Amino acid sequence: MRKPSPLFTIAVRYGAVAAVLSIALNIAMFYMNRHPVMISPYLDFRVFLYGIFIFFSLKEYRDFHNEGALHFFQGMFGSFVLVATAGVLGSILYRIFGAFETNFIPEYIRLMTEYLKSAPEDEVARVGKETIERNLQALPSTNMGQIATLYLVQSFGIGLFISIIMSVILRKQPKP
Repeated sequence: MRKPSPLFTIAVRYGAVAAVLSIALNIAMFYMNRHPVMISPYLDFRVFLYGIFIFFSLKEYRDFHNEGALHFFQGMFGSFVLVATAGVLGSILYRIFGAFETNFIPEYIRLMTEYLKSAPEDEVARVGKETIERNLQALPSTNMGQIATLYLVQSFGIGLFISIIMSVILRKQPKP
């Protein structure tokens, strides 16, 4: 049996640590009365967290396993594996947390209902009153599976953006 690529194993290792740290931060935020699902994705701490973990995983691969060279496609592959690991494992851990913390979903529903009912007029005009009404009607049926899926989708969105930047920054061609 063939041994997996160092790029793959490094990315999985860093991704697992990122998932655990991310969920720990989400749990801490929840218990500090800042519901993590109410944070806008572009203000999410995963932007910073994934940036750091992608940077160090690609740098480790480049400097210690690939003789100082890193191609763009290697950076994107390593980043994808890291983000996929962090997103999937984080989503699973999120579901487990939601199963034990019975106030997580009701608190989210309450906060989101308050937010949607008090939305500023310019936001209502931008999004549309029908959309806000539809979201208010769908809110009571929200479950932890939907929240975990949202976490996973947001992780891939955040990760793609960060992956491109880090792959370009750390790209280094082999010396002739």
